[in-house]
Amino acid sequence: MAGGGVEIGGPGKRAHLYEHKFSWYFVYTCFVGALGGSLFGYDLGVSGGVTSMDDFLKEFFPKVYRRKQMHLHETDYCKYDDQVLTLFTSSLYFSALVMTFFASFLTRKKGRKASIIVGALSFLAGAILNAAAKNIAMLIIGRVLLGGGIGFGNQAVPLYLSEMAPAKNRGAVNQLFQFTTCAGILIANLVNYFTEKIHPYGWRISLGLAGLPAFAMLVGGICCAETPNSLVEQGRLDKAKQVLQRIRGTENVEAEFEDLKEASEEAQAVKSPFRTLLKRKYRPQLIIGALGIPAFQQLTGNNSILFYAPVIFQSLGFGANASLFSSFITNGALLVATVISMFLVDKYGRRKFFLEAGFEMICCMIITGAVLAVNFGHGKEIGKGVSAFLVVVIFLFVLAYGRSWGPLGWLVPSELFPLEIRSSAQSIVVCVNMIFTALVAQLFLMSLCHLKFGIFLLFASLIIFMSFFVFFLLPETKKVPIEEIYLLFENHWFWRRFVTDQDPETSKGTA
Repeated sequence: MAGGGVEIGGPGKRAHLYEHKFSWYFVYTCFVGALGGSLFGYDLGVSGGVTSMDDFLKEFFPKVYRRKQMHLHETDYCKYDDQVLTLFTSSLYFSALVMTFFASFLTRKKGRKASIIVGALSFLAGAILNAAAKNIAMLIIGRVLLGGGIGFGNQAVPLYLSEMAPAKNRGAVNQLFQFTTCAGILIANLVNYFTEKIHPYGWRISLGLAGLPAFAMLVGGICCAETPNSLVEQGRLDKAKQVLQRIRGTENVEAEFEDLKEASEEAQAVKSPFRTLLKRKYRPQLIIGALGIPAFQQLTGNNSILFYAPVIFQSLGFGANASLFSSFITNGALLVATVISMFLVDKYGRRKFFLEAGFEMICCMIITGAVLAVNFGHGKEIGKGVSAFLVVVIFLFVLAYGRSWGPLGWLVPSELFPLEIRSSAQSIVVCVNMIFTALVAQLFLMSLCHLKFGIFLLFASLIIFMSFFVFFLLPETKKVPIEEIYLLFENHWFWRRFVTDQDPETSKGTA
């Protein structure tokens, strides 16, 4: 079989002795940690809406505004093709990919909580600057600060949630990050729908309200606990055990605590975690978790739709309010899909969600490309029936993405890395994700202009490739303790040749 799981119970491992009960303290800490997703989500949702608002375009991008007015009721692939306008969106993600390396150092030395606090402060400052912007320079600087918040938050939050969660519920808990991301997108769409009618400063309200989730994350980050894994890594063993007992709802945590200490001892022996990640025995974690999945998540094409949903729908001939409302509907699908995934991913596993939803996404992209090839781009207003059909197809695409590559694109990488490389590897995950997010954000409208309907067929081809990648290379990780994931690769048909045939320089004791 291409992938699959393995029963964990090797010598020296105590997973079968782990205990946990329901704890309100655990619920609170996970809720606070998950707020990091709302920053990412609100920005994803608000950017596309703001860049389609006339008042915003008139003040900062008058050339784009005049072009839009010339083609107000026509289908035009190139209506919004402007590299400075797209830089407004993508500059945040270029900033995030740089800041994630600073976040890695802070997360490793001072803990996940410290990065959450710094991320909230940076995002709050960026939101204030954007809301008060008088020129493009202020907008871009504000976006850079927002990017700092995203870089720190996205580096720390998935780790925080994975380390707080018991193995049996790790999938659902980690997907709180994606849930709050989707909620942020949906709220941003709703905000844009109403602020678009407030002239001439509605866009300032949309951008400024990004400060609310940042403030909530800041307060929560100050009050919440550090993860037991990070506390053990810092040598604060008594505090680590106390937190572990509180989040597990029981005092009988000796087995899990001993595994945490052993993992920390191995981690302390690693002096250069980035160089360690390149060793042969970590090849599956590097290729699947650090490079493949975070890049593929963006190459599905979904974030292109999320970035520019209002712009896309206006290019399709929808009016301003109709385009914002249509994007609100499609992002509602994303939230519903994430809830579905939260409740079922630990039952059916990660691979099944990737593969089943991937097939649906391929079909939706092919259908969208075919419909646009026949009905779009001829300088006339698109028919209402065709428009409604496209909204339904995009809705189904987002529904499939929202229960697969959306949440699992963050969940699976955060599960794969052992403690000694976890912080540095998560930085690579965020960096790769942000590189492709920024490139897609910067190039999508230009690609839409030049490739026309072909851009959706290109995304379909990429999803086919990544589905084969998952089928052959990704083992099932559901309900496997996070410190024992490496055993899956030792029993995998392909990866075992890398992780079991080690030379003395790269070998690691696997008790």
